[in-house]
Amino acid sequence: MNDLSINRGASYLDDLSRLAADLAGGAHRAKDGHQPGAEGAPAGDSVRPATWPDPQPLTAKTEAEPYPLDALPAAIGAAVEEVAGFVQAPLPLVAAAALSALSVTCQAHADVQRAVRLSGPASLFMLSLGDSGERKTTCDTFFTTAIREYEAEQAEIMKPVLQRFEADHDAWKAKRSGILQAITELSKKSKPTDELQSVLAEVQRDEPEAPRVPRLLLGDETPENLAWGLAKRWPSAGVVSSEAGVIFGAHGMSKDSVMRNLGLLNILWDGKELSIGRRTSESFVVRGARLTLGLMIQEETLRTFFAQSGALARGSGFLARFLLAWPETTQGSRPFADPPATWPRLAAFNRRIAEILNWPAPIGEDGALKPAMMTLTQESKAAWVEFHNEVERELAPGGDLHAVRDVAAKSADNAARLAVMFHVFGHGTGGAIGLDSFEGASRIAAWHLNEARRFFGELALPAEMASAVRLDSWLIEHCQRVRTHMVGKNHVRQHGPLRDGSRLDAAIGELVALDRLRLVKEGRRLTLLVNPALVGVAA
Repeated sequence: MNDLSINRGASYLDDLSRLAADLAGGAHRAKDGHQPGAEGAPAGDSVRPATWPDPQPLTAKTEAEPYPLDALPAAIGAAVEEVAGFVQAPLPLVAAAALSALSVTCQAHADVQRAVRLSGPASLFMLSLGDSGERKTTCDTFFTTAIREYEAEQAEIMKPVLQRFEADHDAWKAKRSGILQAITELSKKSKPTDELQSVLAEVQRDEPEAPRVPRLLLGDETPENLAWGLAKRWPSAGVVSSEAGVIFGAHGMSKDSVMRNLGLLNILWDGKELSIGRRTSESFVVRGARLTLGLMIQEETLRTFFAQSGALARGSGFLARFLLAWPETTQGSRPFADPPATWPRLAAFNRRIAEILNWPAPIGEDGALKPAMMTLTQESKAAWVEFHNEVERELAPGGDLHAVRDVAAKSADNAARLAVMFHVFGHGTGGAIGLDSFEGASRIAAWHLNEARRFFGELALPAEMASAVRLDSWLIEHCQRVRTHMVGKNHVRQHGPLRDGSRLDAAIGELVALDRLRLVKEGRRLTLLVNPALVGVAA
């Protein structure tokens, strides 16, 4: 077994144990390349360090880690970097858009076997937390161009087939209607209808079946309608949206139906058979279907969802299936730039997506997908086992991942899903999944696992404390970068994580009460003084 390769593949997991220290335990480490004198940081301070008490603990907090762009396959990483350079959206958000498009494209063609009798789909559920205006829709549009073009081409090709089906179906409905009318007339006259009922049964069996037309990108659908589309229209699809309310805020997520719908989405992630019984319309069965979710959600929407669903979202394992991201906003630091004349790296990405989409879809006579079963090479399998075991060791009480053990328990599965997609993108469905593909996938999965610790750790707090945590983190990073511990309040409101005045004031109050912050008024100017012990800067 190649220990070096495994260590490289699990490099982000190695960092997890070092991320357990909370903010109150000491000063944040300064980042390289920071320059003093940024706007909003007044020079000098009359407050002496000795006048500051020790800062009280805020909460145990996991540090955000830089997104491992180099862990993506070179062609995907290059496209992500090119789009991020122009759009100026948070890098994890751009990468999530690329991976969602990759999942929608590849999920129909390959499953992944991690061990004997341990296999599953390659579909991804991705969820990013961010405010409106983060430009997720723009990113999605760039990376789904080839998918939308493929849908349009297939719809045009299938037009004659659809027209023939509609004519045949209209004729069938007319025939069925005539038989029903005849049965009604005989019934009114109290005459036997057995013979006509037999004819009706035959006609029912002969209903023309609608042709399957690829519809890969779905919109505002309830979970049940998603399942219907996979069963009746096309067995592989994705919801790629900047408004995750279509899933988390839909009427299908009311208290009465939340458990049923969460269970439905869980089954679709697992790729298992699903039966939907309906009282007022046709019942159906979903077989061999694949679903991708590539969503962004605002914090308030997610809090409302938690309030409505109670412990079900977490307890059912629904959120544990997602690759989570909570990137820092780039709003306020995105100066206008003209778009580049050409997009060579994005164009190469979309060409490869188009090639994969044009492979024959492996759909059986029953309408179910029959994806190729991809396996890991011996080296990749050893790396996957080590990844799995390192995560498992941290699930025990006292372990770094104990608080997110539900998410962590699925991390090795998600790493394998990412690995098979990287392999298919680069090499097709031939051969076994190589070590390079798994090493990159394991680093991406470990990064998302670290994000899950941040995500659940802060969202489990009361709203006021969660805002204080976000403000505290931003202030410390800003002060370290500009080498000060003083920030104008207006600058914080314009560039910090809390734009709402009342939320900002409440968060400031929490930090002042914990001796992490002081608010000083000089004339009409309000200045925030960060406890120097938190930033490692002399007052």
